[in-house]
Amino acid sequence: MKYALVTGGSRGLGRAVCLAVAEMEIPVIINYQSNKEAAEAVKADIEAAGGKAELMQFDVADKSQVDAAIDNWEAAHPDDYIAYLVNNAGIRKDNLMFMMPEADWHAVLNVTLNGFYNVTSHLLPKMMMRKHGGKIVNMASLSGLKGMPGQVNYSAAKAALIGATKALAQETAARNVTVNAVAPGFIETDMTKDLPQDELKKLVPMNRFGNPEEVAALVKFLLSDASSYITGECISINGGLYT
Repeated sequence: MKYALVTGGSRGLGRAVCLAVAEMEIPVIINYQSNKEAAEAVKADIEAAGGKAELMQFDVADKSQVDAAIDNWEAAHPDDYIAYLVNNAGIRKDNLMFMMPEADWHAVLNVTLNGFYNVTSHLLPKMMMRKHGGKIVNMASLSGLKGMPGQVNYSAAKAALIGATKALAQETAARNVTVNAVAPGFIETDMTKDLPQDELKKLVPMNRFGNPEEVAALVKFLLSDASSYITGECISINGGLYT
């Protein structure tokens, strides 16, 4: 059986993606770092709708945790494999660069960029060995395309993730593994609740923030068979804010 792993799947965009993937009748592995209660709530929602879900706890930035968790899962599922991966885990620690603590620079890059490496590099060999390959979707950001003041660390991490997406897609295409990125703009989640929405909406041609379900629908398409000839792309979903 083919499973999907969604990192940072307990809240916000990750939660919406988990629910959307479950609608595809794909068993979902919900990764979380510390908020087990939120992860269990997502699992319960999926199961209430007739889907199948499991929890997997690890910090994406800690390779030893990633390796141990996935190894344990594979040992318990000898006939299954993780064919779908959504690298969603990310954090913001916004500040102007001249005021940014070094720890905040490294923390953001460690979760977004090193987290992508830690999880993807572990799962990729088995995806490439399978006849039906696999699908990887990386959660990038408008910040990685445009750059946002006050987010030099976040913009750097997301821009690097987009570059990694384009390079990896070329490495894995012959083995039927597609790699794409999604770049949301302003989306109503816990990560954006501290932003001045009324002011920022004025910058968006659609005059609103997006919702997590709209982003999840795009991820769902990229994980589906309908997207099988799309790889190496970064698709924006930002209400016309940046094109």
